Amino acid sequence: MTTARAAPRTARRIPAPKCPSPSASPNREAALPSTRRTHIPDPPRRSGLDGPAEPVNASVLIHDDQGRYLLHLRDDVPGIWEPGAWALPGGGREPGDGSLEDTARRELREEAGLVLPVLEPFDVDLVPGTGTDGTAVLVQVFAGRWNGDPAGLHLTEGVMLAWFHPAAMPRLRLSPSTLDLVRRHAAATRAEVPRPGPRAGSASVPHGVGVHLYLERDGRVLLGLRHPDCAYAGSTHHFLAGHCEQESAVSCLVREAQEEAGLLIDPDDVHLAHLVHIVDEPGGQPRMQLVFRARRWQGTPEVREPDRCLSWDWWPAEALPDPVVPYTRAAIEGIRAGRLYTELGWT
Repeated sequence: MTTARAAPRTARRIPAPKCPSPSASPNREAALPSTRRTHIPDPPRRSGLDGPAEPVNASVLIHDDQGRYLLHLRDDVPGIWEPGAWALPGGGREPGDGSLEDTARRELREEAGLVLPVLEPFDVDLVPGTGTDGTAVLVQVFAGRWNGDPAGLHLTEGVMLAWFHPAAMPRLRLSPSTLDLVRRHAAATRAEVPRPGPRAGSASVPHGVGVHLYLERDGRVLLGLRHPDCAYAGSTHHFLAGHCEQESAVSCLVREAQEEAGLLIDPDDVHLAHLVHIVDEPGGQPRMQLVFRARRWQGTPEVREPDRCLSWDWWPAEALPDPVVPYTRAAIEGIRAGRLYTELGWT
């Protein structure tokens, strides 16, 4: 997954935030009971003597050709709407905006430097608690297509921007009506353009490339516990990992090890230990997950990016923690069995 996020802060280890555990709250929609939005049919409902109500805010459903949607992780500070939650990018209309489409475009430029060629009206929502006095306001929701990498955007507000498939969104801290908007838009998009699942012999598609570090010490494997609000696999154990930029896979591994955990690794001490070819869902982007083993390293793992990882721990390879990312477990099992390759999710 690619994200645009704020600069990391250096820390050794921080306690997990006080929030429901995955086992206690498998669907995190319930975490936002006060931010439910009411869908308003077209046209919007009337406001008594003032005549028809009109939207005063705008937000944007940004989607790509892989069926993913771009979400914005808001700052977790008091006094703002939906602090610490994932939401659609957008904001309130200002005097200089000629229309709500102008509002949407201005917000995208100001928050992320993002310009979309086409924005189309999709729906209108009544959103409680977003007015200056805590009242509900109408929000015009636009839809636009973009196939870029959020890691290349300059984010000026919030924590990060990240792509998500609708199937992964129930695990996020996300208002139920935002999830409903995404699902309805995804259903309409699928009805227009069918998306067949992956199969042998189908047309070639781009593959994502992930790079992962396998370190073993006295029969124990190094895994990180990901932050609950992480764009991928929140509150789940995973390898130290990253995505290749304009660099080789081994160079990416060495860079990520230093950035995420303060570990120094010589490229000559690294070899490929396992490869997982995975697709998460029918029509999803296939990924090649490369797992490299380092024979030697310098340093003790420490938390360098606390917005992504809460802790680093050594776990017995035969007794991994729960939960752990499925392909991480599959790779560890493959390495211990002497296998080089695993496939997951293919039919």
